Amino acid sequence: MHRQAQFENLRASELYCPTCRKLQPVRERLLLVLPHAELYDYRCITCGLSLGSREVKAPVQALVPASSIPHRRPDPRKHG
Repeated sequence: MHRQAQFENLRASELYCPTCRKLQPVRERLLLVLPHAELYDYRCITCGLSLGSREVKAPVQALVPASSIPHRRPDPRKHG
């Protein structure tokens, strides 16, 4: 399990480009932000071909229902 955690934030710096027919540096570009993840695209810096993608999942957040948050009622004796 420890090894898997090492690769959670892995980013590509070079990928094979079939158009250029060789390993090429890539540029990472944010494509889409979703409630549960962000999607990135890897493009060859020479020809611009999309060579791959990466999905970064958002951290799980515990949502608290609004009904469970205590609310103060205004004091009717205070005006102002």
